[in-house]
Amino acid sequence: MSFSELGLSASLLQTVKDMGYVEPTAIQTQAIPVILAGRDVMGGAQTGTGKTAAFALPIIESLSANPCQPKRVRALVLTPTRELAQQVHKSFVDYAVASDLVVEIAYGGVSLNPQISALKKGADILVATPGRLLDLLFKGAVSLDDLVHLVFDEADRMLDMGFMVDIKRILKRVPEQRQTLLFSATFDKAILELSKTLLNNPELIEVAQRNAAAASVEQIIYNVDAHKKRELVSFMIGSKNWQQVLIFVRTKVGADALVKEMCKDGIKAQSIHGDKSQGARDKALADFKAGKTRALVATDVAARGLDIEQLNYVINYELPYIAEDYIHRIGRTGRAGNSGLAVSLMSVDENWLLEEIEAIVDERIPQAWYPGYEPDLNIVASNNKNSKSSQKRRAKQRGFSNNSGKGKSGASRGRGKPQR
Repeated sequence: MSFSELGLSASLLQTVKDMGYVEPTAIQTQAIPVILAGRDVMGGAQTGTGKTAAFALPIIESLSANPCQPKRVRALVLTPTRELAQQVHKSFVDYAVASDLVVEIAYGGVSLNPQISALKKGADILVATPGRLLDLLFKGAVSLDDLVHLVFDEADRMLDMGFMVDIKRILKRVPEQRQTLLFSATFDKAILELSKTLLNNPELIEVAQRNAAAASVEQIIYNVDAHKKRELVSFMIGSKNWQQVLIFVRTKVGADALVKEMCKDGIKAQSIHGDKSQGARDKALADFKAGKTRALVATDVAARGLDIEQLNYVINYELPYIAEDYIHRIGRTGRAGNSGLAVSLMSVDENWLLEEIEAIVDERIPQAWYPGYEPDLNIVASNNKNSKSSQKRRAKQRGFSNNSGKGKSGASRGRGKPQR
């Protein structure tokens, strides 16, 4: 099927062509006609398969066909992170280039006043994070009375980050008669329950196995002692001459510490996490994209929203506490049909995290020992510090949950621990 068969206008078709789009992806093929028809949609597709265009193109088509003066916010896209908001905003701006639609963005970590000034001039489409949107609403800087389209992008992450209270406050300020779209790469029981309160008789569109990792990403797990992880990361990057590597860790402190040690190893690296100012985060990402930085070490704030062309390598320095985050982490590579490699370094005390991940993706992830970095077989995970129960307790104390009640673990399903 071609874009011309999806019901888009000639000007939007030309924009898509100018951007180099040849044919729509599966999620675009199925979602665009349904959205143009005015239906609510719950859409699921693997990251990097064109979800943003799947809802942005029909929204732009609808708003362009029904211009409004003065300009009022008629489409709102909520995202969980600043990085994702920036990515979605850029996509809307690019797609709407041939129209007179105004697209604005609002997120925290930067001054509120410029965003207020921009919105006072009028906007058709607003991309925002929930917290900053509430700031703007409370100050009377924006009204949602004319809202027609409401989009929740990566809604599962919003729940993981505790945005449900904010979402409920926002919903009180939007019209009941609206089109609501919910898109995500992963669905779980909590999201399905949420959809019942947000959506009206939605069309469920899933173009791949639910919660599946992209087939274009090769996955490998290296069993390694925790104290050897940093050395192995630097050795792999250096010996294989990898030039652009995205590395995920669990904590902000851990990200900064790893960067410091990698720089000592001669690997130019920077970190990106929630404690960094927006300017610092933008610069770190820009340097990484430009090839000035060889490795970008990130917490899960960057697991969603980073769109880096030709990113070939992702390393999970630590496995995530939330199993679904694994899918989003490795989804930063293998985008738009390209191939990618996702390497995970797993110490013995992280076995239970792998069980949760394999239960979510419903597949075994290959494991191996990296020559020269084989794990010490005398290290066991039976003591209280490293036992599964202790690790779960420590994760909860940090505010995380290994599965957030999102189904049974691999062990409880009788899968057992993966073999080396």
